[in-house]
Amino acid sequence: MGMTMTQKILADHANLKKVKKGQLIEAKLDLVLGNDITTPVAIKEFEKLNINKVFDESKVAIVLDHFTPNKDIKSAEQCKVARNFANCKNIKNYFDVGDMGIEHCLLPEKGLVSAGDVVIGADSHTCTYGALGLFSTGIGSTDMAAGMATGKAWFKVPGAIKFILKNKPSKWISGKDIILHIIGKIGVDGARYMSMEFAGDGIKYLSMDDRFTICNMAIEAGAKNGIFPVDNITEEYIKNHPCKTIDKNPKIYTADEEAIYDSVVEIDLSTLKPTVAFPHLPENTRTIEEINEDIKIDQVVIGSCTNGRISDLKIAAQIMKNKKVANNVRCIVIPGTQSIYLEAIEKGYISELVKAGAAISTPTCGPCLGGHMGILGEGEKAVSTTNRNFVGRMGHVKSEVYLASPAVAAASAITGKISSPKEVCEKTEEEVVC
Repeated sequence: MGMTMTQKILADHANLKKVKKGQLIEAKLDLVLGNDITTPVAIKEFEKLNINKVFDESKVAIVLDHFTPNKDIKSAEQCKVARNFANCKNIKNYFDVGDMGIEHCLLPEKGLVSAGDVVIGADSHTCTYGALGLFSTGIGSTDMAAGMATGKAWFKVPGAIKFILKNKPSKWISGKDIILHIIGKIGVDGARYMSMEFAGDGIKYLSMDDRFTICNMAIEAGAKNGIFPVDNITEEYIKNHPCKTIDKNPKIYTADEEAIYDSVVEIDLSTLKPTVAFPHLPENTRTIEEINEDIKIDQVVIGSCTNGRISDLKIAAQIMKNKKVANNVRCIVIPGTQSIYLEAIEKGYISELVKAGAAISTPTCGPCLGGHMGILGEGEKAVSTTNRNFVGRMGHVKSEVYLASPAVAAASAITGKISSPKEVCEKTEEEVVC
């Protein structure tokens, strides 16, 4: 019986020749992650163990990104607990204001996660890193504490759904449109405790940013993890993002030809259209062409661990260049990391966005989880490049969040309503350009 990519990685880290769906295993960890919300809870549990140090000072990462820079006294105290722990335990990969970023943008950038790894993080979107051909999944704070203490974690080996991505996406189609289409197709529980494993010739047309976005939202389909095969695009990214604190040894795994999948889903990327998830679930999707009403908006958010990367800021800047954010619309742009922020400044994206009327934030999760800098009031509507649009997710329980790509979000900021990029871009005989 063959194994999937995920099963092969877990088997190796459990020092087993084979594993199968449903099997309980204990696997070695390559990295344990926490943030300013989840780490203080993990620290309390860790202290109950009466252990003086973590299993490996370089293999624990703590990123203060959810309520930072601190929005109030409570968040300041949370960060203080995490900061003191990091200093006391000599945590090598601790990232604070000025040197931080949104955790799931930052860790790949720093080379802390790489092909073949097993990574756990006390944040549900830890599944992002599967884009690099590794197993990563979100866990609770108690499991984070155990992981910091032992360098191991228990897993139930997941089954898998194979998604065959075919053909080249058309203009304006990004990773966000692809994953929203998939979630709309299978539902928010369609991959419950499964590995979403991607394959097909269409992968070669997807950038690493696209792949990070797709894996980031695997959890929105209920998946245990998302994972892409390693190709030359992956290898180039890993090469260009060496780790300075851990001696990383990337290992490439491939699924066996006889691997067993619970189901196989084919997606023709060439047929996809810009897609929007309506309130209040990521599965409530419609293509732009299926929206036959003017949905006026109050706010646009471009950023988050889903879409705060350089390509996201680039497309937003291109669409908004020489235009103005609509009256009565607030547009908030949040770069994923300090490095992304700096690159966007150097390439002129930030200046174009500011000229258009956008407000630029330091890297942070911001309003994504109802944190700060962009909370919605009663009755307000937002188009956001974030990953969830549950009731009250971004503010008042009577507000509404529409999930979309950076291209759709930027276009909507200009028109003041949910819009296709084509609506705000000039048409030429050759192509649609901004």
